[in-house]
Amino acid sequence: MPRRVPTVRHGAGFWIVAVTFLLVMAYSTVPTPLYPLYQQRDGFPAFVITMIFAAYAVGVIVSLYLAGHVSDWLGRRRVLVVAVLISALSAVLFLLFPEVPGLIVARLINGASIGMLTATATAHLGELRATARPNENAVVAASVSGAANLGGLSLGPLIGGIFAEFLPDPLMLPHLVFLFVLIVAAVALMLVPETVDVPDERPSYHPQKLSVPEGAKRPFIIAAFGAFSGFAVFGLFTSLAPTFLVVTFQAGDHLLAGATSFAVFAAAAAGQILLTPVAVHRQFTIAIAACSTGLVLVALGAVLPQIVLFIGGGVVAGLGVGLLFKGAIGTAVSLADPKRKGETLALIFLVAYAGLALPVLIVGAALAFEPATPVLLVFVAIVLAATVTAGTLMRRRARATQRAKAPSTQ
Repeated sequence: MPRRVPTVRHGAGFWIVAVTFLLVMAYSTVPTPLYPLYQQRDGFPAFVITMIFAAYAVGVIVSLYLAGHVSDWLGRRRVLVVAVLISALSAVLFLLFPEVPGLIVARLINGASIGMLTATATAHLGELRATARPNENAVVAASVSGAANLGGLSLGPLIGGIFAEFLPDPLMLPHLVFLFVLIVAAVALMLVPETVDVPDERPSYHPQKLSVPEGAKRPFIIAAFGAFSGFAVFGLFTSLAPTFLVVTFQAGDHLLAGATSFAVFAAAAAGQILLTPVAVHRQFTIAIAACSTGLVLVALGAVLPQIVLFIGGGVVAGLGVGLLFKGAIGTAVSLADPKRKGETLALIFLVAYAGLALPVLIVGAALAFEPATPVLLVFVAIVLAATVTAGTLMRRRARATQRAKAPSTQ
């Protein structure tokens, strides 16, 4: 059966995929400033928020493992359309079942769409750009993909905060608007060229293979540890930060809650882009300094309490986490067997999203027994030690690699 001829060029298709990637990622974090509203309405404890949030991370992890690679034989466009429609389904669940069980299922489904989307959209963007501009440096497509990913994650809480603060029915309207937007995006994706030769006979299905590079287990484990600890910081600011703002600082402004999460992710994205020209080992030095300084400021802000220190510390820590995660991915890529690079990256992304879920669940459980500030201080101390240790070890390896290459460049 002949493939339908697309109605847009590869260059236009590239931007359709990029915008769709941004929108779906944004919707995944729109609920961040809305959690306190659900909590006020239903009166559940903070631990329930962490369960709702963790459902999202579990959805991402399971989807990455089961479906993150199927576009290699099903086709990029088809899988992207399915991923966007699954995200739209999560919006329907938010609208129809707004109680806690429904919220957990909706976030699980939303996470599943993200796990399917990220790898597929990243690959599709690279292939579309390579066809549209074959002489262009591949870093352009990678930069757009990274901007859509982290940019969407940062915009979502800001959008959710605007809905919560200025528009009516904030627990329904955002999901209704994004349901419409996502359906339009899915239709637009159908016009994008396919970049994979879909075989007539599909290969037998198997889950995503996960691979630790042979002979490089120690540096890979260090990189994975950095990704895990860095995403733990993201997890704090996308799940519990709005609650801390209300409980510790009596700041019930929902736009502020959204802006706080936005600022943390935006700092991570900005650091990755603006510090690209800096040598890798110096990027790790900046990451160590930013993570340690930022997390100390977060702790001081909670103890004093000073909301400016708390938010400012989150932004500084976000800059460090962005560099740390970029370094972890770069380390994994450099260690991976070229024939098994996808498997290695899949594993480090799974570890990172585990870091997004597990520490936050533990923090949420602790909040059922202890006040918010002591719990936060313990969390900060553990993550501070983890990020600094991982950054130091990766910086040491980067320096050794640079020295090893130096003679050959003279």
